[in-house]
Amino acid sequence: MADDLGDEWWENQPAGAASSPEASEGGGEDTEVMQQETVPVPAPAKKTKQPKECFLIQPRETKEDSTKTRKRRKKITDVLAKSEPKPGTPADLQQLMKDYYSSSRSVIELEELNLPDSCFLKANDLTHSLSSYLKEICPKWVKLRKNHSEKKSILMLIICSSAIRALELIRSMTAFRGDSKVMKLFAKHIKVQEQVKLLEKRVVHLGVGTPGRIKELIKQGGLNLNPLKFLVFDWNWRDQKLRRMMDIPEIRKEVFELLEMGVLSLCKSESLKLGLF
Repeated sequence: MADDLGDEWWENQPAGAASSPEASEGGGEDTEVMQQETVPVPAPAKKTKQPKECFLIQPRETKEDSTKTRKRRKKITDVLAKSEPKPGTPADLQQLMKDYYSSSRSVIELEELNLPDSCFLKANDLTHSLSSYLKEICPKWVKLRKNHSEKKSILMLIICSSAIRALELIRSMTAFRGDSKVMKLFAKHIKVQEQVKLLEKRVVHLGVGTPGRIKELIKQGGLNLNPLKFLVFDWNWRDQKLRRMMDIPEIRKEVFELLEMGVLSLCKSESLKLGLF
């Protein structure tokens, strides 16, 4: 009978019931514990999104900085545009040299940079073309170039700020140069070795170029400055930003370095004359 009752009891139990009466009594507590343990933990997805918000303000700062820079440039250009053009003078060159070397030279060394007034030619009063100016400062050019036969040298050197400006100057001096041999002395599309070979092969009377390339030619022994008689700066011309040649820091630095490569000593010996066009 006991076995029959046992079997009958098992048959009457619903599916998933406890294996014994004792187990059925404790089943409620177990389910409660399981429910507490399986409570879903809040996903940390929201926290991972937070760092993205820290970097959204930076583009505004860069835009403001760029607009400030643009405004600052416009103001400089406006000032230059409103200022009346004034012809350059020897005093301008002397003052620029003092300002450039004042932080690195002693008082005695600065005095050595002073050039005598006799080494300066008449400056352009803004009424001349390049040809008319060169005719005024060098009226005996034809005779001078006929007597020149030394290679690796030139008689007149014109210094400007860029290759494009050099080409403009060469075209504008046709009336002055006549049959003179003119050479382009800039770096754009022309290798320095090619210019050295040209100076070795032929006699050149006029050179037009940038101070950086002229310096390199002197360093490599391709250009000798001793026969040089006239050095003319393209002083008063302004580019699209209304800057003169000496207003550009890189050009100004190269010009002064070129002057110290023998130009200043030639000026002091009065064998070389400086002109400001």
